[in-house]
Amino acid sequence: MNPDVAWAVWCGERQRRIEDVLERVLPAAEAAPAQLSRAMRYAVLDGGKRMRPLLAYAAGELNAAPPDVVDAVAAAAELIHAYSLIHDDLPCMDDDTLRRGKPTCHVAFGEATALLAGDALQALAFGVLAAAALPDRAGACALLADAAGVRGMAGGQAIDLDSVGMTLSLPELETMHRLKTGALIRAAVHLGAACGRPLAADAAASLAVYASAAGLAFQVVDDVLDVEGSAASLGKTAGKDVAQGKPTFVSCLGLRAAKQHAEALRLEARAALVPLGGSARRLAELADWIVLRTH
Repeated sequence: MNPDVAWAVWCGERQRRIEDVLERVLPAAEAAPAQLSRAMRYAVLDGGKRMRPLLAYAAGELNAAPPDVVDAVAAAAELIHAYSLIHDDLPCMDDDTLRRGKPTCHVAFGEATALLAGDALQALAFGVLAAAALPDRAGACALLADAAGVRGMAGGQAIDLDSVGMTLSLPELETMHRLKTGALIRAAVHLGAACGRPLAADAAASLAVYASAAGLAFQVVDDVLDVEGSAASLGKTAGKDVAQGKPTFVSCLGLRAAKQHAEALRLEARAALVPLGGSARRLAELADWIVLRTH
């Protein structure tokens, strides 16, 4: 099979798989309180690239992790991501009105319900992990908590809010986004790998380098697309970072250099996978997808 076709088939199969898993773990649309249940489903289903679940499934292939075990960590990572988007879009944060091509959760359901939906999705993510047949449930919960907390996503968002109108150096910008964006991406990779046989120390170190580079590359490309993309192609408001005076990789490096930085990170990610052999094929393809995507 043509490699591009094989990749598309693999990607499509796992995107459909995680959609089914998310449908199962979310409350039914009419489950009381129905307004909250509907808001949770609205924020999670029928949208998004499912990049974090794809990374978890791909990392699971490194050590023959059963896909039905990876399902739980893939779903948990996506639920945390969806919760973060709800809160990120709130008026007290980025005050955005468009996400995944439709009105943001607080626009559709009101601020109070959106806030609760985010809270409930975060709690559900840990419930999914706690109920799963994982080799180390406590370790998985700790890893995800760290990625979502002050040393990860929440901490990075706090730095982001404090940095509006400021000029950050490249190391400062990278530190912020290794927390805000990169932490959950790294967690998805490591959670997927933890669903199978333990990795050797050198393989785990290679995977850590890959996850760090891929996570940062995702944000660099997001910053580029915020400048070059449109609301129609991105499914969210384009140009909002510039309008809000946020420091970005484009404002720090310039558009051309930001693209070069993303490409360098792609190559770094792929190089880290070489010692892992053919089982890392999907991870390598995901690094390409992260950097070469148009939305």
